[in-house]
Amino acid sequence: MLLGVLALAGCSWFSSGPSKQTEACPTAVILRPLANTAVFGPAPERRPDNVAFYGLLSDADLKCENTGGGVRISLDTIVVGERGPAAKGDSVDLQYFVAVTGPDQSILSKKPFAVRIAFEPNQRRAGVTDHIEQNIPLAGQKASDLNVLLGFQQSPEVIDFYKNFRGR
Repeated sequence: MLLGVLALAGCSWFSSGPSKQTEACPTAVILRPLANTAVFGPAPERRPDNVAFYGLLSDADLKCENTGGGVRISLDTIVVGERGPAAKGDSVDLQYFVAVTGPDQSILSKKPFAVRIAFEPNQRRAGVTDHIEQNIPLAGQKASDLNVLLGFQQSPEVIDFYKNFRGR
């Protein structure tokens, strides 16, 4: 029995070459001020009673794989839509962005992504999981020093709406 334990322990005494360690992934962060959006109905007023749909970035799950001089990310984002008082139709198109920032928070890349959320006739909330894959060149940086930021691309009218009507 002692020989068996020594034989197993010997596996860690000798290395068959350098071990392939995986580097940590970038951190995925939903920017809370940009996690909500509103799509307005036809009336000119931008009030809660004229919101056709609300959008919410609910969750983001990031996985990565090192690829030589870069990292390949696989990002699953849950986007939720909710009917507002002025809702017409059974779907809403929303646009969010994914930005990669460096250690100094400088934007290295930013891309928009569109999603369509379909609702059943009497359904108040619906959601989709949007899957994207992207290669990020590291340019000598560590993947763990990068951040992947998500948010809705806001129009000035949506920004003004949320300033005046916090929490809807």
